[in-house]
Amino acid sequence: MTNSAHTLSTRRTQGLRGTITIPGDKSISHRVAILGGLAAGRMTVKNYLCSQDCLNTLRAMQQIGANITPLRETPGYGVTDFILEGCSMQPQAPAQDIDCGNSGTGMRLLAGILAALPFTSKLYGDTSLCSRPMQRIIQPLSLMGADITALGEKPGCAPLLIRGTRLQPIHYNLPMASAQVKSAVLLAGIFAEGTTSVTQPAVTRDHTERLYTHFGIPCTVNGLTISTTGPADIRAKDITVPGDISSAAFWLVAATICPNSDITLLNVGLNETRTAVIDVLRRMGADIRITRRSAEHEGEPYGDISVRTPARLVATDILPEEIPNLIDEIPILAVAAAFAEGTTSIRNAKELRVKESDRIATTAGNLRRMGANVEEYEDGITVTGGAPLHGCTLPGYGDHRIAMSFLIAGLNAEGTTTLDTADAIDTSYPGFASHLAELSR
Repeated sequence: MTNSAHTLSTRRTQGLRGTITIPGDKSISHRVAILGGLAAGRMTVKNYLCSQDCLNTLRAMQQIGANITPLRETPGYGVTDFILEGCSMQPQAPAQDIDCGNSGTGMRLLAGILAALPFTSKLYGDTSLCSRPMQRIIQPLSLMGADITALGEKPGCAPLLIRGTRLQPIHYNLPMASAQVKSAVLLAGIFAEGTTSVTQPAVTRDHTERLYTHFGIPCTVNGLTISTTGPADIRAKDITVPGDISSAAFWLVAATICPNSDITLLNVGLNETRTAVIDVLRRMGADIRITRRSAEHEGEPYGDISVRTPARLVATDILPEEIPNLIDEIPILAVAAAFAEGTTSIRNAKELRVKESDRIATTAGNLRRMGANVEEYEDGITVTGGAPLHGCTLPGYGDHRIAMSFLIAGLNAEGTTTLDTADAIDTSYPGFASHLAELSR
């Protein structure tokens, strides 16, 4: 592996071996910052994801009254362990506009709380974030009485001008399976007087519900309907963030496609709404074992995962009901498909068109550049494995998951694979390059 300020390169490896600890879960870290920042009292947070996205959310909560005392930092990135003192549900107006960077999760969740607060605020982000759809949260929050104006060049896009006001509880039927929209409504609901509920069309990641229970916020789950009652009283409570399975997925695939590999990933979150990626890879023949599984710890199950190169990898169809809970892992699963026997179908994933990049187009395009057989559809792709991949210089599109996926592909491709805009990886996985070097030794 080689790297420069903005590029990373990989070559075919003789095998990946070793043990690493996966950084904290991105989705959970965002929510811990927000709920802990609203809580009354002081709490210790450990293994927070010190990525650009999550640090932006933490800084946003500081802007509205939370206090951070660092305990441990990752050099060059930021705090992972700290004491968080919340504002006791009485946030103050930010002195300046709030920068969400590249984070759709941060912007959508923060909008949920800012809509209910007695001041005006403005959320903005980078070019990629300002092209992503925000109407999906503006609509339900407006039904609660929120006053949100999308100021972006594209309709319904950021920056968001939010004139906080008293919100009313609602029951909202989600038009799409989205944990972010569900969470934005539930976060607004902790400020509204009465019961706010959301019914989703399919199960989505449930970190918000688990954290509500952890912090003592009223939360009931009845099938696909989740409810909370406000105004809530949030009490600070220590928490350790488990490792992010979406980050672990890159190593699960790497050890599966690279001969002579045997690696162990420590303290990975094993929430059942997030482990579909393991199910799909096992169906393809991956040799993945949960070698240690904890009982739920502070609301989330976690454990250690070992993976080694299987004898054979075969194609599969990713089922429609699996898509919501592995939407972030689809680019790296498409890479795995390029090394499998047969044709893998990934459909019903149109949501990928509006991520950090158009991940259907960017995944298909980069696979083709490396020599894979790919068909692109409006809602997904099919990948026929077996064609040898060759390294080349690939665009990263400023998308962290695209960059990491194709660096992994380069570990079993002829020649050198180079990704530009590789610095985008810090959005979700600070230390990815060092982990890659460690496992490749």
